[in-house]
Order: sequence, then structure tokens, then C-alpha cells
Amino acid sequence: MKPLPDYPWDQMVPFAARARAHAGGIVDLSIGSPVDPTPEVIRRALAQATDAHSYPQTAGTPELQRAIIDWYERRRGVTGLTEKNVLPTIGSKEMVALLPFMLGFGEGDTIVHPLAAYPTYSIGAAMAGADALAADDPADWPDTTKLVWLNSPGNPDGRVLSVAELRAAVARARELGAVIVSDECYAELGWTDGWDTRPTPSILDPRVIGQDRHGVLALYSLSKQSNMAGYRGAFAAGCADLLARVLTVRKHAGLMLPAPLQAAMVAALGDDEHVAGQRRRYQARRDVLLPALVAAGFRITRSEAGLYLWATEGRGAWESIGRLADRGILAGPGPFYGDGYPQHVRFSLTATDERIAAAASRLYAG
Repeated sequence: MKPLPDYPWDQMVPFAARARAHAGGIVDLSIGSPVDPTPEVIRRALAQATDAHSYPQTAGTPELQRAIIDWYERRRGVTGLTEKNVLPTIGSKEMVALLPFMLGFGEGDTIVHPLAAYPTYSIGAAMAGADALAADDPADWPDTTKLVWLNSPGNPDGRVLSVAELRAAVARARELGAVIVSDECYAELGWTDGWDTRPTPSILDPRVIGQDRHGVLALYSLSKQSNMAGYRGAFAAGCADLLARVLTVRKHAGLMLPAPLQAAMVAALGDDEHVAGQRRRYQARRDVLLPALVAAGFRITRSEAGLYLWATEGRGAWESIGRLADRGILAGPGPFYGDGYPQHVRFSLTATDERIAAAASRLYAG
């Protein structure tokens, strides 16, 4: 394992203190943690499954496997999956952090991730002893590449990769003999370019890979679309050979999703109505916050999907963070998401309607 950096969010402690000192209280838009209730259909399924006296199935119950397969066909246009092509996980972050290790990558190997990226991609490379490289252009991926991470819609920038871009990325990864994994947990939360009426493309879409899933995986989480962050319900899908290896490692390590949570996931995956309702809530919050940021001098970049607005006011990110903190608003600094974004700030939509309105009022007031 390579040395790990300090946890970056510790740097936000003094800015949080400044924001809390505001007369109207803090508006915390820094972390994308859901604030709305977990839907009743999910909580009811959890309560009914609490007689969990037996060890859960690491591979997932047949009901959960079928629910994942059906959801992929219904919501993502992905056909032909079997129980060998899906695997529940304890949240998606543990897969991002542990997948390089579980696939046996290490010293001398390169793990590629997006330029604007959630830090855990590079942390996972370090934990496995591999090298991390931030590169969006497939032409920049070196011969030592063993694993490529895509993130669409992206965190923090809300970038959506088109079918053509996904196809090009898969082709390059296969040319290199590398595994390619797309982290897609915001797919149901699209706002522009038609993504408000349909989910964003999956790397498993037949338009991308046909029916050849070799070396290709997708990750998905129910934390965002179903307000299940506390449940840690997620799954991987795609290449059966890769998932068989991951399943073996997880069996040895005892990494299994608790049985009641598997039942809750079945309920969540089978109910599209609550997802549509949650999307409307986030759309309404975005419609309030975005124009207020523009009025305050921020320029919104990308942000066509996901739970964040990626913005810059043309000054250093830390200066923006300080100015926002003095207005009682806490946001995420761009440097946390890569060296290429020294002037960007990430604003989360995961605050209550009242807090979003308070942030907008302060931004308009200047």
C-alpha cells in the first residue's frame, strides 16, 4: 500500500465554523448526503425482513438478483443479464476503494480515473499499491493501464458521457487489455439535454458493447435515487468472470449485504414512482439555487446531471469558499476533486427546500 493522504474534508473545519456563525445558521451544501425521508415502500420491506437468523447470501438472494436484472432492462436498456452478471455490494464506495485490490492490481500498474474525480478512485489505486492517473482522453491512457474508471454522470462536474464516448473508452480499454468500470450512481438524476426524461447511458447499453460484457462493469447505488445512503445498498453488473473473482474475494472476507437490506433493495428497485418524485424535488432545488449562483457571479460548467452544481466565479476556490462561508454557506472546494480545478466550487442539492431558499436569498443579497 502506498501512503494515503490526510482526509481532505478536515480542511473544511474552520470554514464550517465561520458558516455556523451566520445569523441565519449554516447552509451546508458541501456533502451530497440525502436529507429527504427514505420512502415508505422501502422502510416497510425492511421491517418485514427483520427475522434474519441465517447468514445472508453474498451473491444476493434470487429475488434481489432478479430485481437488479429487471431494473437494468427497464430503466437502462440493458438486456441479456443473468444472475452471474450482477452482484450486490455494501455501498458503491467500497467497490471503488477495493476493486483494484480485489482484481489483483498493484505495483507498476496504472489505474486511470477522470480529471474531475471523486478522490476514492485514486485512494483505491494507492491502497492496492498501483499508480493513479487522471486522464479523460483515451489516447492518454498508457500501456501500463490495468483499470479504467469512468464516472457518468460525474461527481463533481455532472458530466454525462454519450454512447459514442462510452464506446470509444471501451474500445481503448480493450486495446490495452484493461478492465473498464463505469460508476453510474446518478443516472436517474438528469436535468438538461434530454436527460430529464430518461436515464443517462450505461456502459452496459447494447449500443456501447453489444452483448460482449467481457472486461466491463457498471456500479450503481440506491443512496441517491432512493434516499438509502444509510442502508449502503448498491450493486455491480457486467462481466461474469470479473464478478466471479470479486464474489470469491468477498466470500473469503465476509463482505455480505445484510438480508433485511437486500429485501429493502428489492422493494426500491421495483418502484419507479418514488424515484420520479425524488427527481422532482432535486429539480425544484436546482431551479432555485442555479439562478442565484449566476446572479452572485458564478458560472455553471457541465452540471447536466447529478446532485451538484459545478461552478466558478473566476477566483481561487479557497477564496470562494471563504466568501461563501461568510454568507453562512458551506460548499466543496474544486481542488478536492483534482489538480485541474483550482477555481471551481461544488454545490450540493442535498439540502432541504428551506435551506436551499436561504442560500439563494443570501446569494442574491450579495
